[in-house]
Amino acid sequence: MPRQRLLVYCGLPGVGKSAASAYTADQCSATRYRTDEIRKQLFDDPEYTAEETATTYDELFDRARRDLEAGETVVCDATFRSQQLRARAADLADAVGVGFDIVHVTCDSDIVIDRIESRTDSVSDADVRVHNLVRDSFEPIERDHVVIDNSGTLEETYRQIDHSILAVSNA
Repeated sequence: MPRQRLLVYCGLPGVGKSAASAYTADQCSATRYRTDEIRKQLFDDPEYTAEETATTYDELFDRARRDLEAGETVVCDATFRSQQLRARAADLADAVGVGFDIVHVTCDSDIVIDRIESRTDSVSDADVRVHNLVRDSFEPIERDHVVIDNSGTLEETYRQIDHSILAVSNA
């Protein structure tokens, strides 16, 4: 039986966090939360201020806590650009007594730009400018984590997840 845990999918806008986290949530029968969706539920016309971002992450953590305490596995999909936000997620998992994993999704820069520029129906508002801003402020991950390179096909990404994330969760 898979062990209950909190999985945090982090990385820059456009790298494929949502595709990777959706696959993981589906394979684990987990509840998945995306800050892109939560922000739009909370704010009719998001301005992406620091206050909005803090409120969005507060709501993400509240929802995750509620579901973890109910016995569910939870997948969170957000940039988690700061060490503080990643530590907050780890503290939540520790407080609830569940496993915790950080999954850093990466992708070649040229591919990311192509993907962002070709988006047509995405809940994300991030464009190349936002990608570059987040890239410049993304703090190093200074704890154990898994890296998933989403530069290739989705099937290749899924194989990495199957091997690195799902194999561990079913151990």
